[in-house]
Amino acid sequence: MQSTAGATHQTTTPKAIRIDPVLLSVLSNRFEAIVREMSHTLQKAAYSTLISVSRDFSCAIVTADQQLLASAEGLPVQNYGADIQTRSMCDLHADLAPGDAFLHNDPYLGNSHVPDLGVLVPVFAGGRHLFTAVAKGHVVDSGGPYPGGESLDAKDVYAEGTLVFPAVRVERDYQEIEDITRMARGHVRFPDLWYGDYRAMLGAARTAERRLGELVDKYGAEVIEQAATEWLDYSERMMVNEVRKIPAGRISADGRQDPLPPAPDGIPLHVEISVDPVDGYIDVDLRDNIDCVPAAINASVAATLAAVMQGVFSVVDPGVPHNAGSFRRVRVQLRENCIVGIPRFPASCSLSTSVPTNRVINLVQSAFAQLGEGWGVAEGGGDLGASYPEITGHDPRRGTDYQAFFPVGNNGGPASPHADGWLTYSIPCIAGLLYRNSVEIDERRFPVHYQMLRITAGSGGAGRFRGAPTVEVGFGPRAEPMNVASFSDCYETPARGVRGGADGSRAASYRVTAAGDREALPASFSIDLAPGEYVLGHAAGGGGYGNPFERDPQAVLEDVEERWIPFEDAREVYGVVLRRQETGDQYAYVLDREATAQLRERPAGVSAG
Repeated sequence: MQSTAGATHQTTTPKAIRIDPVLLSVLSNRFEAIVREMSHTLQKAAYSTLISVSRDFSCAIVTADQQLLASAEGLPVQNYGADIQTRSMCDLHADLAPGDAFLHNDPYLGNSHVPDLGVLVPVFAGGRHLFTAVAKGHVVDSGGPYPGGESLDAKDVYAEGTLVFPAVRVERDYQEIEDITRMARGHVRFPDLWYGDYRAMLGAARTAERRLGELVDKYGAEVIEQAATEWLDYSERMMVNEVRKIPAGRISADGRQDPLPPAPDGIPLHVEISVDPVDGYIDVDLRDNIDCVPAAINASVAATLAAVMQGVFSVVDPGVPHNAGSFRRVRVQLRENCIVGIPRFPASCSLSTSVPTNRVINLVQSAFAQLGEGWGVAEGGGDLGASYPEITGHDPRRGTDYQAFFPVGNNGGPASPHADGWLTYSIPCIAGLLYRNSVEIDERRFPVHYQMLRITAGSGGAGRFRGAPTVEVGFGPRAEPMNVASFSDCYETPARGVRGGADGSRAASYRVTAAGDREALPASFSIDLAPGEYVLGHAAGGGGYGNPFERDPQAVLEDVEERWIPFEDAREVYGVVLRRQETGDQYAYVLDREATAQLRERPAGVSAG
């Protein structure tokens, strides 16, 4: 992944030794296995439900020459900038030594956004720095005027008021520097949660340090270094082969982030993509976008590059490794002081992982559909709203205050040329990797009561392959008031379908009073709910792919039987005729293939009768 942001990776010059292909396969899988062990450690040891239940975290291994080597199933928006973070660690600390650990959440030095706290541990062998283990998680609070640390109305980084660590050493010779952690604990609302999550991240990074050390002890540092080099080079060759399958062309696409208080007219977005299958490169140009704005909706370099790569990976074989080797074949052009580029200090990137990053992901992945049938994917739902709010209040059962990011709903995933959208998609920057909270665990952990959590039939965009539906969720406090805060997208501009596919449903959020009256909530809201009231919302459905009249009639029948779509949509949207047959108090739907064929042959605009 090459960019004007300084994240350029060059192919490493091979050393004298060569790694046996079987051994290379073993070691590459071992790198991934170490990252998975890091992830298991972090999830099991974390204090907050956001990390321990929802898995809003990522782990990675980066080489000493700042190339992302392995990231397993980590969140792309958190992991794909890990090499920029480790580079800043090395630039700022010429005295790296075994036993060091660093805190890093600075978006101007490679992090996604401030709430994603990273712990970086340099790994040594024979006195040489070989790797850096990176464990990163979304902490429950980063200080600042609002719980959680994300401030939509922050005009700059000073207004955020959050605790920023620009690769700050927190351990030396395996001993904690207590001045640093004491300062952090004194700056956040829930110090025990913060400290517990930090220690879990540190444990995950130290786990990688031990496992990589064992690998070096077994095979030798030279073999491990060369294996990393050859694995990245092999990954690059795989990416070249995939790019050569894509039709050559230059395409452009436009999108829009829906209005928010700091951007009342919304945010227009534009991307230009060039595919060169001969040389095996994809060029993505984001320079023709608006300047940074005095609000928290500027994307960091790491978040922007991650958005581009996520969009590109949607059109290549999923077997291509997501590492610096494959990134080399995507050249990203960014501009300084651009809302999706290189932010100019002190522009705020507080909401960088979602605004406007989710829209950039959708824009890039759907643009490839212009290249022809079988390419690109539709857009995925990108709303937060009532489905992903921040909740705060007092828990009378424990006599303590609580605060949590609350991922309880879901957006519908985008349809592809080969499959329907993913039901548990979450949001574009997560792409199914964040878990939705458990209703039972939530009601036990917090003084909250769920009114409903159910799939909304027909909310996914129709198509030859349909977008996934969204869900309707409603919850409120049990005994004492609760504050619920969030912001929305896709309430005006839905997730778009491609190649004849329909758009997904729009998002909406409401306050429901004790009397049962609904009050529509604005795009950005912070409301206090009294007992008996609850917040209600549904996120956005995913866009469809292809003409709905080309969907397999048998698949439409199954959709109706399983209640993914309403019965009426079969005829009106998909051109499929179903007959309802009743036997006593039972009934079944039967596909009328002859009537379906006749209906689908009828010219557009002619009544189906």
